[in-house]
Amino acid sequence: MRPYELFIGLRYTRAKRRNHFISFISLISMLGMALGVAALIVVLSVMNGFQKEIRTRILGVAPHLQISGDMNRVSDWQGILDTAAKHPQVAGAAPFVNGQGMLSFGPSVQGVMVRGIFPEQENKVTDISGKMKAGSLQALQDGSFGIVLGSDLARSLGARLDDKVLLITPQGQITPAGMMPRLKQFRVVGIFEIGMAPYDNTLALIHLGDAQKLYQMGSTVSGISARLHDMDMAPRVAVELERDLPRHIYANDWTHEHANYFRAVQIEKKMMFIILSLIVAVAAFNIVSTLVMAVTDKQADIAILRTLGASPSSIMKIFIVQGALIGIIGSLLGVGGGILLALNIDTVVPFIERLIGTHFLAKDVYYITELPSDLHRSDVLIVASFSLLISLLATLYPSWRASRTQPAEALRYE
Repeated sequence: MRPYELFIGLRYTRAKRRNHFISFISLISMLGMALGVAALIVVLSVMNGFQKEIRTRILGVAPHLQISGDMNRVSDWQGILDTAAKHPQVAGAAPFVNGQGMLSFGPSVQGVMVRGIFPEQENKVTDISGKMKAGSLQALQDGSFGIVLGSDLARSLGARLDDKVLLITPQGQITPAGMMPRLKQFRVVGIFEIGMAPYDNTLALIHLGDAQKLYQMGSTVSGISARLHDMDMAPRVAVELERDLPRHIYANDWTHEHANYFRAVQIEKKMMFIILSLIVAVAAFNIVSTLVMAVTDKQADIAILRTLGASPSSIMKIFIVQGALIGIIGSLLGVGGGILLALNIDTVVPFIERLIGTHFLAKDVYYITELPSDLHRSDVLIVASFSLLISLLATLYPSWRASRTQPAEALRYE
């Protein structure tokens, strides 16, 4: 009831051949295909995991959306805050003041980015309060001149809780001796650790009221930060908010602010896909060699089939079935193995580390010390489709060569 081409192709695959070397090459081709597919799935999942981890850490400090004005000044910020908060995608919004300065403690001096915040509102837009290693974000009170430092920044300065550090700002004041920078002493009330060097090394938080006084901003702020229910909607929300905001007010989303980070990960992911695809290509070449030897081994069978009335296209289909079966089995084994490994990489990698006695991502070198994995169905489908396609293409030349066999020539020496 089934096409005889399929029946014979499956029979050739299952039957014990006189030439066992062909069976060995078929097995190697199948295992090579499985290894390439599994490696592709695992590497793409790890790249997705790194991207997700980096995005989580960046957006734990940086807002999804930022509203600012000309010269980084927003005067009617309360009205703009209300407008942003009314958008259905906005989960929370808070004002902020940005500034630059230098922190001095004893003999140590470090350049810093200073951010003035309302602690009770900042929890709506960032996760800094959950990243505190010491102290509390709520300890920032207006007029108390407290400061919260990144862990690496505090370590570089040698500052700890309740130590007093000197903040020097570029906004000067005129004195009889000339222009002098503004100096203010702050007390360390907290230390946070995000796990990203740009923030842990340079970010310092103070109360928004203290920042307005320090940078002589009066009642204005630098802008409004917002967190969205769906961060992927940020570009669209930014465009929609700009329609309702004054002309001198602009909305910028996280995809523009941190585009370089995620563009680099995407480029690396594409390059790894291309490089690891070569493993699948090598397995496909093995399929070609397997079928070429099978065609040579089955010359007499092909001649008999042709004599019985089989058309060249039927002969071609027989060997396409044989080669495609190798590719399908290898691809399915690779997909299954790749999915299992990607889902259990947090168990497999520590086992390998204990086995060989080394740590792949050392804590003193990398901020991400464990291999993250984020398996995407789309990646699995792409890899499986690619392996099946290249397996099918690999069968075309040997099958075409088999279809060109002349019965008289093949049976001459039989």
